[in-house]
Amino acid sequence: MAAKKVFAGARLRALRAQHRLTQADLAARLEISSSYVNQIESNQRPLTASVMLALSEHFQLDLASLATDVSDRLVIDLREALADPVFGEAMPNLQELKSVASNSPDMARALLALYGAYRKSNEQLAGMDAALSRDPQSGVTTAYEEVRDFFHYADNYIDPLDRAAETLAAELGEFGPVRLRRLIDYCADMHHIRVVVSPAANNEKLAEFDRGNRTLWINGHLDPASQFFRIAAMLGGLEQATVLNQLLDDAHFKAPESRAIARMGLTNYFAGALHMPYGAFLKAADGYRFDVEELARVFGASLEQVAHRLSTMQRPRERGVPFFFARVDAAGTITKRHSATAMQFARFGGACPLWNVHRAFEAHGQIIRQLAETPDGKQYLCLAWSHEKRMGGFRGTTRRYAYALGCEISHAGRLVYADDLDPGKAGFEPIGISCRICERRNCPQRSVPPLAASITVPADRRSVVPYEIG
Repeated sequence: MAAKKVFAGARLRALRAQHRLTQADLAARLEISSSYVNQIESNQRPLTASVMLALSEHFQLDLASLATDVSDRLVIDLREALADPVFGEAMPNLQELKSVASNSPDMARALLALYGAYRKSNEQLAGMDAALSRDPQSGVTTAYEEVRDFFHYADNYIDPLDRAAETLAAELGEFGPVRLRRLIDYCADMHHIRVVVSPAANNEKLAEFDRGNRTLWINGHLDPASQFFRIAAMLGGLEQATVLNQLLDDAHFKAPESRAIARMGLTNYFAGALHMPYGAFLKAADGYRFDVEELARVFGASLEQVAHRLSTMQRPRERGVPFFFARVDAAGTITKRHSATAMQFARFGGACPLWNVHRAFEAHGQIIRQLAETPDGKQYLCLAWSHEKRMGGFRGTTRRYAYALGCEISHAGRLVYADDLDPGKAGFEPIGISCRICERRNCPQRSVPPLAASITVPADRRSVVPYEIG
């Protein structure tokens, strides 16, 4: 089987711009001609093995990342957006979409942003979004989506914060129950910050930092893992302020609220990386074959924290299994989503009802498994479970979530959850991204017709789905 050709014009242009090099400068470093650089950047020629090795040597690039088609997720997003009838009947073919995503990724993202704005405006006019109708200028949803894309296109891995957290984790020492106490002592010794853990009258408030009095209050109803996380997030905001500002400046957010939302997301990222430092966590994950319950025990973390951390293990040259991770509320709304796989989540609609995460609420306390196949033919091992987050006593608040964690079937052999599964015999359940772009014609759970297809409604015949897809 012939090796896959690697076209990386956009990435090479971005690399050259980052290092402020001309094509001639880059050609000299790689020991190739300027015209060859020009042809690579315009995707007229693929990267050869020798050029990839030279890029790795001079710019410390990960060869695996060069060989990975990072435009796949852009293609999926474009395909979903362009299925809308507003773009007419002429749907670009897959090759055209790949060409746009590879050669003009900024243009592709601009189109997605424009389409997102169009949908929001349309929903406002139709009265489908009451919150934005009351305050058309709020832009909250737009800001959250902008930040979600920031992490989405970074593969949910932020290298400078991850490495800084790993360095601090080494100072805190071995893992165990006393680690929370060490973190509290570190705050006092290094930053003269007093951490006060006590219950709150208002159980909605998790933590509050009084900068003037150098006091961090933590809600005592939180479990130790959540207390550690809240303290670590505050610490990340203090110690990594310069790094955070640089990351936020480089993101060039458009919505005014996006910077504050992204800062919160980045400090949370630091907290997760401090709680489960990269090297130690990756070693333990391999050792326990990605058993999330064992990893939660070793690191004193929740299953949600472990699953989220697993989705971030994309450090160049030290990559873990590429996972997707999502959190879903009882209404089926995806409230967290991260993916280092080709598996993507709907941007403009609900998630596929055939996905096992929706069944997790019925199997409370169990991790359930699913072998699933998406319409593009990719196959996955999907794990799901549910959990209640309680704050306070009898009258305290309760939040219920289901969680999804999964990887492509090619990696499933590394997971303990695949030991007794035989994909050849068990078969794969068909799932999709969302009904509005799913091509499957015989799905009994279809909620709406696909936007890119015509339908007919038989006059004298009724089926589970009351129409036929053309």
